[in-house]
Amino acid sequence: MAGDWTPHPSAQPREPEPGRLPAEVTGFVGRQRELADLAGLLASARLVTVTGPGGVGKSRLALRAAARAVGAFPDGTWLVDVAPVQDPLLLGHAVLEALRLTDGTARPPLDALTERLDGRRLLLVLDGCEHLVEACAELADALLRALPGLRVLATSRSALRAGGEHLLTLAPLPVGPPPEAGPVRASAPPDAVRLFADRARAVLPGFEVTEANAEAVALLCRRLDGIPLAVELAAGRLRALSVEQITARLDDRFRLLTGGCRTALPRHQTLRTTIGWSHELCTVQERLLWARLSVFAGGFDLEAAEYVCAGGGLEPEDVLDLLDELVGKSVLLREDSAFGVRFRLLDTLREYGGQWLRAAGEEQRLLRRHRDWYLGVATWGEVEWFGPRQAETAERTELAHSNLRAALEFCLAEPGEEQIALLLAGTLWFYWVGCGHLGEGRHWLDRALALDREPTEARAKALWVTGYMATLQGDLAAARPALEECRRQALDTGDDRALAYAVHRQGCASLIGDDPERAAELFEEALWHYRTIGELNSNVVMAMFELGLAYLFQGDLDSGELWFGQAREVCEEHGEQWAYAYVLYAMAYSHWLDGAIAPARALARECVRLNHLFHDLLGVVLGIDLLALLETEPGGSANLREARVLQGAAQRIWRTVGNPFLGSRSFFGPHQECAERARAGLTEQEFEDCYRAGALLDLDAAVSRALGGGGSPEGPEPGPGPCSVPPAPAPSPVRNS
Repeated sequence: MAGDWTPHPSAQPREPEPGRLPAEVTGFVGRQRELADLAGLLASARLVTVTGPGGVGKSRLALRAAARAVGAFPDGTWLVDVAPVQDPLLLGHAVLEALRLTDGTARPPLDALTERLDGRRLLLVLDGCEHLVEACAELADALLRALPGLRVLATSRSALRAGGEHLLTLAPLPVGPPPEAGPVRASAPPDAVRLFADRARAVLPGFEVTEANAEAVALLCRRLDGIPLAVELAAGRLRALSVEQITARLDDRFRLLTGGCRTALPRHQTLRTTIGWSHELCTVQERLLWARLSVFAGGFDLEAAEYVCAGGGLEPEDVLDLLDELVGKSVLLREDSAFGVRFRLLDTLREYGGQWLRAAGEEQRLLRRHRDWYLGVATWGEVEWFGPRQAETAERTELAHSNLRAALEFCLAEPGEEQIALLLAGTLWFYWVGCGHLGEGRHWLDRALALDREPTEARAKALWVTGYMATLQGDLAAARPALEECRRQALDTGDDRALAYAVHRQGCASLIGDDPERAAELFEEALWHYRTIGELNSNVVMAMFELGLAYLFQGDLDSGELWFGQAREVCEEHGEQWAYAYVLYAMAYSHWLDGAIAPARALARECVRLNHLFHDLLGVVLGIDLLALLETEPGGSANLREARVLQGAAQRIWRTVGNPFLGSRSFFGPHQECAERARAGLTEQEFEDCYRAGALLDLDAAVSRALGGGGSPEGPEPGPGPCSVPPAPAPSPVRNS
């Protein structure tokens, strides 16, 4: 069983996507035997851990092996960067995020992962597990027990010690024979020498290992014990030093830079020596910037570095040149993004810089500067969310996610920062709600709310955001008390803004709870408060939409259309798309009730498209369910079959949205009515077969189908069978339902 890699029949038409692993930016040298060994382990074992000291190349080997194995995994090979995750409770959320899965329920991430990956065959690469080794072991064990099609490849400085784990211990690169064995032949250099030459050419184009320098290069690589990171750092010094000078400096500083620790492993001594020696070769300002950059988790851009690191000996205008020098010296990695160049410290170098930062007594000041910058990122994101750059804001916030986590962790761990934690976590409501991170958002807010009960504006905001997210997760038992506390506090403190939001979100709970009359009263009250204080943003637009929906659910189409029209005008005026997608759903629903099927279908499709863009599962499934119902309108078995396929796809998504929606007569009504119509016009076999065919569709394929990618009158015909599912691009567990 462990070695059986025959693809699941439902996955056979899919072509694996190569873009799920990061592209290599430097050449891969050597390791052919290790790659073969790792391939053999992956073919026979379900959990494989690559172990070895820092800097030995565990990540590069694992990613290269995963890339080679992509054909064996029809549902993809996926990288989870564990290193930036400091809280073990966030590990599951990090895996969901890496797989680009969205789950809107209040259940633990492990439950969501096991359901959403059920029946899939994929490889999960957990990279950098050593600081969360117990949590990684527990997660891997639970996932592997629940998902027979999953394999896990981990990298860690120590074994996970989970059941069924197979280890591959990675040694440094071969450095060649000792001097007494004779000179190194330039025609067949050992891997460490080849790596040095490859990286040296990036600094000195045309560099080659020749008879004249082969012995010096071999000696240097032996001194570095063939540790790839050490070799790469040494090669980066060729801009200023010769090979012989590099070796001499290493010799001169070996005892000093190891700190005299005779009990440390030689390889660890060598790595520390090399990093410390690289540190010595940096200027005073470069060392200072290196230390200060260690407060960043993951990537960062120039503006962030200038704000966080400048001052106290570093001028803002000098940071760019210093970053360039650190890139040139292989201390920093340069990465391209949609928003320009970003930078990142390797974890080993980040740890080293952090030691110097603590020794200098600057850590707390720099962590506060870092926190201040990312509080600004969140605040500006909240403002920009209501505007034409909404999608860009979502992407920028996604890039800052690791650093936002680090800032929140600092606030929650540092006495006196609790109110900032509440403010930061609450300000990020647009990201938690609008970009599919409800579970993580509640994690941070629950922790922050438990630390400080002072009735401040920050706490009030955190309460209504928590109540809002709990409502969307279907956790009304937690939502109602949080919203009521917010309302009472707002009345006691005279906080009109918090009162408006609390009443608004209480209306949402009533709407989901099938009390549209009470919901309408609360929405009317909330909108009155919003107008009184001059509030206008995506939340206010949602209140307009929700009020219209409350009227619609009561059968008052005219009042509903009035509010939908107002909400649509505001969205179009400000370039808002997220709330606009919900307005389109409501307008499509209203058109269906009025018998206007063609415009209803067009509006519902645009609703699905936009919600999919923002990873909003609730909006997606509402739109797909409505499109399924619309397929039953013209009559005819072909339409009924397609309606049932869409229903199967929708039901799979509904399971990830939350129980109150499944039990809501108003929200789940179209699904039930569609099922009744399909059952009346199809045979029992057709009814069940089409539903099962739809349930095989992942989220991306379901969205493609709903948008006319197959089966509907405007799209291609379903195929030879009555309910066949057309081949779709390789799925992305990416936001898969």
